[in-house]
Amino acid sequence: MKKPPLKKFYDLIRFVLLTTFIFYISMLLLDYYLPSSNHGISFFFFNITATNHTQVRKPSTISINSSEIRNYTTIVNATHHEGEIRKNNLSPPPPPPPPLNITKNIEVVAKPPKEKFDPCSGRYVYSYDLPSIFNEDLVKDCKSLNKWFNMCPYLSNLGLGERVIEKSRRKVLLKNSWYVTNQFSLEVIFHEIMKHYKCLTNDSSLASAIYVPYYPGLDVGKYLWDFSISRRDETPKKLMNWLREKAEWKKMMGKDHFMVGGRTGFDFRRGSEDESDWGTKLMFMPEASKMAILPIESSSWDNDFPIPYPTYFHPSKDKEILQWQERMRKMKRNYLFSFAGAPRPNSTYSIRNDLIHHCKTSKSCKLLDCYVNNINYCDDPVHVIHVFQLSVFCLQPPGDSYTRRSTFDSILAGCIPVFFHPNSAYKQYLWHLPKNGSSYSVFIPQQDVQTKRTIIQDTLSRFSKEQVLAMREQVIRMIPSIIYRKPGSRLEKFEDAFDVAVKGVIQRIEGIKRKELL
Repeated sequence: MKKPPLKKFYDLIRFVLLTTFIFYISMLLLDYYLPSSNHGISFFFFNITATNHTQVRKPSTISINSSEIRNYTTIVNATHHEGEIRKNNLSPPPPPPPPLNITKNIEVVAKPPKEKFDPCSGRYVYSYDLPSIFNEDLVKDCKSLNKWFNMCPYLSNLGLGERVIEKSRRKVLLKNSWYVTNQFSLEVIFHEIMKHYKCLTNDSSLASAIYVPYYPGLDVGKYLWDFSISRRDETPKKLMNWLREKAEWKKMMGKDHFMVGGRTGFDFRRGSEDESDWGTKLMFMPEASKMAILPIESSSWDNDFPIPYPTYFHPSKDKEILQWQERMRKMKRNYLFSFAGAPRPNSTYSIRNDLIHHCKTSKSCKLLDCYVNNINYCDDPVHVIHVFQLSVFCLQPPGDSYTRRSTFDSILAGCIPVFFHPNSAYKQYLWHLPKNGSSYSVFIPQQDVQTKRTIIQDTLSRFSKEQVLAMREQVIRMIPSIIYRKPGSRLEKFEDAFDVAVKGVIQRIEGIKRKELL
């Protein structure tokens, strides 16, 4: 029996509604449960609430940089935002985003390069280029520098003097590096070494010290006899006027300046305007009183710092020093003590005459008389060094002044110096000699010799073999610090007298700067 037409119509409507309902439910379920395919297929999700739809593509393994990571985060945040909206409309939230295999481009920030180490930091020295009247012209006029003898041979070879040619078979000296150096030529030697100082700078703003290459000893030597005091003071006054106009001077008013004086401080400290008075008043001039003055002997003032007399030995390499030290250690010393010098017959205070008499009467003493048949053997490096090499102790009494060049010749020969006045060494060369004087020398009060309270030979004989060896070793170790190297050369292992002096000057200036900051 056939259905009526109206019933068929209702059945069709029910079918359409049911089909539509099933399709609607299916789409909701798909929207909730089906994420993007793990096989690279992309799905599009449509929000039934008419929200803007977002397309999310799940790629396979990718490599992105930092900006891409930020973009991805924006997309994920948008997806979560849509899920929140669906939640408010009773729609289930979307699943979390699938894991991504992300390779980050990490930016590596290089560390700033370390500042290059400057071995000259705090050691730079600036040297003035003085007018030639203050140095070079004095050397050129070498014949007139001394009333008694010609200084020209002594100022050859950059102030070292003529090279020693040893004619004897004894081989007292090494083959090279020995010169007939005058005791008053230090200003020239120091200046020539400074020209090759490894921390010399043309930029005065970098300098820890300012060197004034004036030769005051050579200058005053020309006028010590038969010249007026105004002539003696003329060149020093010109120098002070020249310095005052320099910017380097005005920075610390000369407190960071220094100069070398190749004579004793007494020669630069004339205390009066009496024409018969000795020397120049250089060190009493207001400008010079602010500088450090480096003479070969101090006058016990605050701004003079004595440095060693120049010896005959001027090595250019460390190995020459080492060879010489080793030779002095092995030297056979046949005499207990020795003395090299000339008598002072008209002197009432000198003990030289006593020492010469004592030495002549003792078999344990070796005497080098300076003048024999009008020949000065004390100016001959071979004779002087040979006598000291043969001796355990070397007597060093005051001469024309408290100090002697012979002191440094004896140290050079490994001979233990014997002093009779504290101003001969202990109160003088504070930068260059050990503080403990008994570690390298013997002290016998001068008055004990004059009053015969002390017999020199007996005193020296009391030292044990061990004590003598210890003192001699200390003396030999001191050799590098009391010699001046050959100009133009550099020592790697040792500091010579020049290096020690420059270090002392810089430390003094640093101390002044610290006090001014307080």
